Amino acid sequence: MVRVRVPGGQTTGRALRDLSRLAETYGSGLLQLTSRASVQVRGLPAVVPEPFEDAVQRAGFLPSAAHERVRNVVASPLTGLVGGRADLRPLVARLDQALLAEPRLAELPGRFLFVLDDGRGDVAGLGGDLGYRALDAGRGELLVGDRRRTRPVRLVEAAETLVSLALGFLERRTEEWHVRQLDGPLVEGTEATLREATSPTAPGVVGDHLVVDVPLGLLAPSQVEAVHEAVGGGPVVVTPWRSLVLPSAAPLRSTMESAGLVTEPDHAWNLVSACVGAPWCGNGRADTQTLAAQLVAAGGAGRRTHLSGCERRCGAPVEPHVDLVAPTRVDLAELLLTRA
Repeated sequence: MVRVRVPGGQTTGRALRDLSRLAETYGSGLLQLTSRASVQVRGLPAVVPEPFEDAVQRAGFLPSAAHERVRNVVASPLTGLVGGRADLRPLVARLDQALLAEPRLAELPGRFLFVLDDGRGDVAGLGGDLGYRALDAGRGELLVGDRRRTRPVRLVEAAETLVSLALGFLERRTEEWHVRQLDGPLVEGTEATLREATSPTAPGVVGDHLVVDVPLGLLAPSQVEAVHEAVGGGPVVVTPWRSLVLPSAAPLRSTMESAGLVTEPDHAWNLVSACVGAPWCGNGRADTQTLAAQLVAAGGAGRRTHLSGCERRCGAPVEPHVDLVAPTRVDLAELLLTRA
């Protein structure tokens, strides 16, 4: 499996199509969306083929092999399109460039996360290490670990300030993975309580745009082609909730539904998630994808439900949910009997 980082979830239909074709040639053929708004390619050989790496680089997904693991940037998916207090798309690009420009930051842990919230509160509570939350179009506050310490900062200074704090984390770090694990605050500031992330952007039409949920976060080649055509190869946003924002694609709602993507907020798929499971994962003891599809076909459990192939519980949602580990059809039947 190879994880391809997509800072801020900002990509294009053309880039996704290129990656999908690579997945067909070298892997399982599916693109898997992650909870950090990135993309995974599974089913690759144990030694990743050099032509695959070269093609990923040409598609724009690998600007620096040394920094690839640290380009973990999550941003409000609708920023600059509709709502929010500021357009943070330029900040996503500036932060990514600043990370790539600092050789020392290649040493950041692979789990270190930057969050950029445009003021609507959708990603500020996702458990980031460092981040920015907009207060208005030109200023905001820094978010530093789960100590919830904040400090005012101008938007134009945010990227450089976040890089400086990340360097400060490296100087103090011994074996810590996250800012919250440090002894004492990384930065002085006013302590504030942040709410957990609000409900993710629901599928459907938002202004001129279309949000589509991707069942189990798995995009088939035909679905990627449909997305590419819908946006004319242009901008697409991958969200932390394994969905896609398709700018200016509201008129194509029925086309996306025909491709197997979800555009209704009350669809059963919106409450069901699963890890990749067997046979794609060596630790998986259950075919979670098939079982999840059976659960949805039966109307779902009426509650947020996550199916895991093993005790690692990969991809489990942060909100309260029914937790099924290595489930069987009997487990699903019992769950459906308790459906409210």
